[in-house]
Amino acid sequence: MTKKDFILSVAIGTAVGFLVQPVISNFSEEIVNATGASLIAMRFVAFFLFLFGAPAALFIAAYIGRSVRIVYQFAKFVSVGTLNSMIDLGVLNLETFLWGVLPGPTTFAVFKGISFLASTTNSFFWNKYWTFEASAKPRADEVTKFYVVAILGGFLNIAVATAVRTVGGNVIPSQNVLVNIVAPFSGIFTVFLWNFLGYKYIVFKTKSEATPLDR
Repeated sequence: MTKKDFILSVAIGTAVGFLVQPVISNFSEEIVNATGASLIAMRFVAFFLFLFGAPAALFIAAYIGRSVRIVYQFAKFVSVGTLNSMIDLGVLNLETFLWGVLPGPTTFAVFKGISFLASTTNSFFWNKYWTFEASAKPRADEVTKFYVVAILGGFLNIAVATAVRTVGGNVIPSQNVLVNIVAPFSGIFTVFLWNFLGYKYIVFKTKSEATPLDR
């Protein structure tokens, strides 16, 4: 694990620690009732959990990655994915918090699209220059392929999240949990593996990672 990777993992942990705060705001009553702890204490616990957890997890992956390199690369992707997910979730929770009432399916889909765009833009730069260690400036074809993969994943993300939000009320009694946690995370997890494979073998592909059809 290089010094650069350690610093960037700390930066990710710090960012996620801040981005989780709107989520805590939306669930302040549930958190206090469930834990009995003060909201301020929970904010600090969440912040420092991500701050120290991100570099610790990457350190473990670096050790394992000595034998299997892709493990370390995938761990970096997971770190960036966690940041992207929290940007997605944090922006969505901020939107619903500022909206003042729980959004209906149409408004929710718009909010989800905005949060997805924010997280995807962040994803391009982190994955290009850190996860897959590209050094060249972004090329037009690379950006195009990235957004094709991301947009296809985005449609899947938004569709799954909106579908879960629409029908999930029959299973999940808490609309707050459904709208701000279950629905968005359903979309996020659905496209996680799709994005890794698409970015690695299509967008940021190197000659050594070419598929049999490319050889």
